Amino acid sequence: MSLLKWLGLAHDKEDSGNRLVEIERILAPFGKERARYLACFAYILTRPARADHEVSDVEATLMEQLVAARTRVTAQQAATIVRVAREAANQSGGTEDFLVTREFERIATRQEKLELLECLFAVGAADDSILTVEDNEVRRVASELKLEHSDYIDVRRRHVAQLKVLPAANSDGGGYFINPDQWDGYQPARDRVYETRNW
Repeated sequence: MSLLKWLGLAHDKEDSGNRLVEIERILAPFGKERARYLACFAYILTRPARADHEVSDVEATLMEQLVAARTRVTAQQAATIVRVAREAANQSGGTEDFLVTREFERIATRQEKLELLECLFAVGAADDSILTVEDNEVRRVASELKLEHSDYIDVRRRHVAQLKVLPAANSDGGGYFINPDQWDGYQPARDRVYETRNW
């Protein structure tokens, strides 16, 4: 049975091995609700990492560290949780991403959502840069968590050094530059098309 079916977010899926038994064994001491929180948290962490269609070893290691630090599980438990979440995410798509994130929105506090948002930017910056597709995915998660756009902007500011969504101006005056102080009116879009809006 898949992780998504275990969460009650998918039905009539083909059995995908022993992931259910494994995650139940690992998370059993935390109780049902806490286990759901941990599973959703780890799954959502994979979203910016999967945005460029490849989860690197560096990203996976950081996700394990974040799960251990933010949820107070052991390093071994965190490694198993992240592995199971990655396997489930690799077999899922946009619909499943939305369903898991919506479930986290239902069970998490506002502070826990903000902490997750911080972690998502950290995962995106695992290789010292946050690509446009990763930034867009974090913004999508923030929206699905029903956080305010200002929440997204506030967290995003703390990762300005790693953001690669805007090419620097070149010697002949080309390229783009937006002062970080102006980002309250800035919204990234796909395919590096940018516009300024009033929020």
